[in-house]
Amino acid sequence: MNAYDSRTELGYLSATEARRLFEARELSPVELMRAVIARAEQTEPVVNAFTEQLFDEALAQARHAEDRFLGKAGLTPRPLEGIPVATKEKHAIAGRSLTEGSLVNVGNIATENAPVIDRVLDAGGIIHARTATPEFSVATFTHSRLWGVTRNPWNPKFTPGGSSGGAGASLAAGTTLLASASDIGGSTRIPAAFTGTVGYKAPYGRIPGVAPLSADHYRGDGPMARTVDDCLTFANVLAGPDPRDHVSLRPKLVLPTTYDSVAGMRIALCVNLGAYEVHPEVEANTREIARALTDAGAKVEEIELPWTKEDILISLAAHFSTTFGAVVSEIEAKHRDRMSAYSAAFADTMAEARARFTYVDGLRVETRLQRELAEAMGPFDALICPTTAVPGMPAGDDLLGRLVVDGEDHGEPLWAAMTIPFNINNRCPVLNVPSGQSSWGLPTGVQIVGHTYDDATVFRVGKALEQLRPWTCLPDDGPLGGAAAG
Repeated sequence: MNAYDSRTELGYLSATEARRLFEARELSPVELMRAVIARAEQTEPVVNAFTEQLFDEALAQARHAEDRFLGKAGLTPRPLEGIPVATKEKHAIAGRSLTEGSLVNVGNIATENAPVIDRVLDAGGIIHARTATPEFSVATFTHSRLWGVTRNPWNPKFTPGGSSGGAGASLAAGTTLLASASDIGGSTRIPAAFTGTVGYKAPYGRIPGVAPLSADHYRGDGPMARTVDDCLTFANVLAGPDPRDHVSLRPKLVLPTTYDSVAGMRIALCVNLGAYEVHPEVEANTREIARALTDAGAKVEEIELPWTKEDILISLAAHFSTTFGAVVSEIEAKHRDRMSAYSAAFADTMAEARARFTYVDGLRVETRLQRELAEAMGPFDALICPTTAVPGMPAGDDLLGRLVVDGEDHGEPLWAAMTIPFNINNRCPVLNVPSGQSSWGLPTGVQIVGHTYDDATVFRVGKALEQLRPWTCLPDDGPLGGAAAG
């Protein structure tokens, strides 16, 4: 296949464009993989997004993908054929380590693939690297005693967010084209916002997970990418029933790839979700998004939600302390000395919550919050709001006190992200897309929230915004700057 001649680094191609070039025989999957590997060798000493590099195996798979595009032995290309995909380390790969970023789990080897791994491999995606998380994926940042600090390629003083921070950092650094993620409190959308990428929290059950937390309706696995089209393609690969997860929905949803414009749509704007203090730059960028939709013919109306911090906290505390938090607490009871300070603190908080709230206490509040959102969204096709209340968080900080950036206090870290209300309302699909950039040197993000199981609408709005306010993620004017890009 012919070499692809471009001044833009191949690592920053969209998966959609890479596929087109493969089919036109203007780019080889081997050439693309070599470029991605070379980019990783440049950026990883700073970014530290990867926990494991599978480069030799990936190059062999890229040669096989090239044969498929050349039609050898009657083979045909699959949906992700030849595309480099970085997968979250917690997404188990049979025969490989499964530590979830914890010293407690060193030596643990996965016995089978996670469903999302099988989906990637069956679609021809090439897993060339595995990405970092905070320990047990409990935090909105990404660092651990096992893997060290993962940094944001836009500004290494800041975290790429968490828990899918390695995924977001890799996409922003140009060291993968697609990345797997998961989201139980914002773990896909927060890093997408902080890294200027696209992240999708599918409605509960859309994408199969791993027991026992697959039964937790706050969480779900999902896709991250640099473009809406790429995220959509990846979502179509990941969605569908799997017998290992009995709540995974059937029949498989296949999202359309083309959509009408937003003209005539009714879209709600809620800047603070009733409970959050939003940084002025984040608010300004969110309002620019609303203005772009209005200019395109959508009817955007600002609304208020009656949510309070107290209600969100009760729902959060009651749910997490009896599910995800209970799992971490079991580990902490035996291995506290090997845990990171923030995960031990999380276990302590969950123990306090269990003493104060029952699961039923949480359900009473949770179902009221769900009704209030449904009633507020009733006249609208979708809701937009910020993804985070602040433009970023410092790298390497356990955030056990206040969120302090350059000597300025930005409040309690729990309220830095505006994602958890839509885990409480987890039948709602939510797509994060970039909304602009802040003076902190980081991108900001906006959440597009759909009605329950209305996945198509959030992609319709996302695709429109990508055209109305194009965003780029290029080495010369973005992540790591031109010098790091070589």
